[in-house]
Amino acid sequence: MVPTMSDAVHTGSCLCGGVSYEVRGDFRPVSYCHCEQCRKTSGNFVGATACEIDALHMLSETSLTWYRASDTARRGFCNVCGGNVFWAPDHRNYISIFAGTVDMPTGLVAENHIYVADKADYVDIGDGLPQFPQNDT
Repeated sequence: MVPTMSDAVHTGSCLCGGVSYEVRGDFRPVSYCHCEQCRKTSGNFVGATACEIDALHMLSETSLTWYRASDTARRGFCNVCGGNVFWAPDHRNYISIFAGTVDMPTGLVAENHIYVADKADYVDIGDGLPQFPQNDT
């Protein structure tokens, strides 16, 4: 689900601030992703929101590095502090943003868990949110 535009303005950044952004519009609800790539890049599952590409405005990208994670998407991270910030699918009109990078108050709400077939064996999901073996949302 891609959000519709509103007058909302949100900011966010990586830990060191070398990657910072502003989103003009609404976010999609948070999905918790348990895929192997998210586990490997974050050390655990990831909470991610998304916005329309046109709503994202970079304030600083001095340390933004893009990693081609697959043949269909790339991941944006800070090459100074190592913070994971973006997941960008090819040929789509949205960009995923790691929810932890959004400045408070976020106004975000969690919606579901995806790729639970790949979740780490130490994770016990007990929050009552819908769970999908893959990305069947």
